[in-house]
Amino acid sequence: MSLIGSDRVRAVVGLGTTGLSCVRFLASQNIDFYIVDSRENPPGLEQAKSLCPSERIFTGSLSVLETLPVTELYVSPGISLKTPVLASLAQKGVVMRGDIDLFCDYANAPYVAITGSNAKSTVTTLVALLLEACGKKAVAGGNLGTPALDLLSAGVDFYVLELSSFQLETTPALKADLACILNVSEDHMDRYDDLYEYQRAKQRVYRGCKAAVCNKQDILTAPLLAEGVPVRAFTTKSPDLKEYGMLPDDNGAWLCKGVQRLYHTSDIALQGSHNHANVLAALAMIELLGLDVLDQRIAETLKTFRGLPHRCENVRVYQGVTYINDSKGTNVGATLAALQGLGRASQKNILLIAGGEGKGADFSPLASPVAEFVRKTYLFGKDAQAIANALLETSEYAFFSTLDEIVETVKLEAQEGDIVLLSPACASLDMYKNYEVRGEHFARLVRAL
Repeated sequence: MSLIGSDRVRAVVGLGTTGLSCVRFLASQNIDFYIVDSRENPPGLEQAKSLCPSERIFTGSLSVLETLPVTELYVSPGISLKTPVLASLAQKGVVMRGDIDLFCDYANAPYVAITGSNAKSTVTTLVALLLEACGKKAVAGGNLGTPALDLLSAGVDFYVLELSSFQLETTPALKADLACILNVSEDHMDRYDDLYEYQRAKQRVYRGCKAAVCNKQDILTAPLLAEGVPVRAFTTKSPDLKEYGMLPDDNGAWLCKGVQRLYHTSDIALQGSHNHANVLAALAMIELLGLDVLDQRIAETLKTFRGLPHRCENVRVYQGVTYINDSKGTNVGATLAALQGLGRASQKNILLIAGGEGKGADFSPLASPVAEFVRKTYLFGKDAQAIANALLETSEYAFFSTLDEIVETVKLEAQEGDIVLLSPACASLDMYKNYEVRGEHFARLVRAL
């Protein structure tokens, strides 16, 4: 454990959930700091005032940072390091850090770091549940739920952290006991110049790690590590000897390590090939953490864990039609995974609801799976036309103003055996506070049918 030096002048840049966790932590360590936020009345300001003298709090602009004698900034994930004032200060030698970097200084137990464009919340939760089932005190958080700094406490055996690319930008040397990238597909293209800049941010999760898990089917997740660092790969295809993968049979498939059969898909609550990949990733991590993947307590957990809300969540079956809430599908890669995991080409029975704020994404990868699995696409939100342009003639589609209109129309057009899938491939901020509110709205509408 390394302590924060007393010769530094620090500022927390940006409040909100993560910024407040930094404020609380620094205050708990009796360390002086400034707070700077570009907003006049940022969320959490009143709580911050109870922890930091008012004369050290500046709101309304970040430019005040250039007048303060700061040497170290704790930058909230939502603020890009390309912001001119931050870029200028960095050139002058001011250190850019984040909450995860600070967490690493004080972590008192092994920590697992999980990132990816999609499924990281599901896998983070599952890994923590499997560790708990095996008698370990595991706490999960980071980009999911509780901020990492708020997790720090005595008696923890493992910290399991979901990390965003934004958090990794300010984490120069994570040194995780186990690091994993689940997948990489276009996301946040309004913040990154291209996919490869985004990938480079994700790859920081492997820096200094003691073990790693990667996706064999996604070359962008492959780690570059020192010789001797153990690595496990997972795939939804047949695995090589030390890999985790799947071997089909007449009743589904076996999740395997090499040729060793571990769990049959019929004995796992999570369904769909994308979810089977999530389970395989979790099992690979459990093995590298020194536990027996065939422990009966793990088997019981896999039988009961049905995933998280808003992630391919089965809301209801109504008149033979299954309604699925995948509002967390906020990028193209997530919607691709949902379509490929749920779709049956021979049936073409998915009615897809998509649209919202596209974050500069390229929607063209949707064209092929939509043509294969989707009978009709129902579009709404800011970038509905951009999605329609990408689909071209691959699927029948129609435009709507609200989700209410879509659900009412789908009710009339769906046939027995259809799947109505809300997987927007877009953020929700053009119409909703967040993806949870969007998903809850959809669920309420479906339950009211």
